[in-house]
Amino acid sequence: MASVDLRRVRKSFGSTEVVRGVDIAIEDGEFCVLVGPSGCGKSTLLRMIAGLENISDGEIAIGGRVVNRVHPKERDIAMVFQNYALYPHMTVGANMGFSLALRGESKALIAERVRTAADILGLTPYLERYPRQLSGGQRQRVAMGRAIVRDPQVFLFDEPLSNLDAKLRVAMRTEIKELHQRLKTTTVYVTHDQIEAMTMADKIVVMHDGLVEQIGAPLELYDRPANRFVAGFIGSPAMNFLPARIDGANIAFSAGVDFRLALKTGLETGREVVVGIRPEHLEVATDGFEVEVVVIEPTGSETQLVARVGGQEITAVFRERHAFAPGQRIRLRPQADRALVFDSSSGQRI
Repeated sequence: MASVDLRRVRKSFGSTEVVRGVDIAIEDGEFCVLVGPSGCGKSTLLRMIAGLENISDGEIAIGGRVVNRVHPKERDIAMVFQNYALYPHMTVGANMGFSLALRGESKALIAERVRTAADILGLTPYLERYPRQLSGGQRQRVAMGRAIVRDPQVFLFDEPLSNLDAKLRVAMRTEIKELHQRLKTTTVYVTHDQIEAMTMADKIVVMHDGLVEQIGAPLELYDRPANRFVAGFIGSPAMNFLPARIDGANIAFSAGVDFRLALKTGLETGREVVVGIRPEHLEVATDGFEVEVVVIEPTGSETQLVARVGGQEITAVFRERHAFAPGQRIRLRPQADRALVFDSSSGQRI
């Protein structure tokens, strides 16, 4: 196992800079998830850690050793790809042990490592099968097994679940997390799915346009986002944002939202702000602001409501059941102690 440190890392393709001075410290044994929208630079960053992309500037260190000019096979990492990358003409066992065979390891050692990894992943009955005879989830386990047999210092996962159906993704999330808890190997995991990030990570790195927006534990990012981008990206359904202004010890909503929120901010009266409210922090109440129901989405355990107010749509989530109807007018009240206030120009949380 080893720590992974990225210091002022930059990457350019021609005149286009896709990673713009990233600093990340991943501790030994930590499960770190890089998350962000497509094109934010997270996969490029992972490929630079793996040595599959050269860095334009900065340093990458694995276990304290700077690896900028170290060949990928000498970095002691193992990578699991989105498309499994299995050899179709090899059995499951041969696929899993192939990297060790290339290194010239003995057949006895290869057989032992493959057997151990197969036991961990529940692949023992499939060792003599070929990839075409496996389901998508089983193929992904084989790809993980191929990484495990190498006993690397660091695991790298590049969106490994994106090709799986929704139910299987949930199951594989649990398997990967259990695998990490068992092996305790430093893991860097890339995804655009913030639910995966929230449920799997010890540490989340939120990226946007080649920059790190915030680093922290899942609930820290959820409860105390640094800015509007993180607040809107982390959480499903997404946070609601309503324009407002400071009015003494209150926040007065604008854009047709007839409501004042008692919230001491210490900001000057008249300052324009944006109030962020999570869907689950809206309550049905007679003293709230009026909204028009647009869509009701019952999921069984909760009800999701999309409503229109002040020319925009907002989302509310209720654990209790309500008999709403499209077009109905109801009142919603935000929980004042859970509301977040952001600067209207910079987007930074105040």
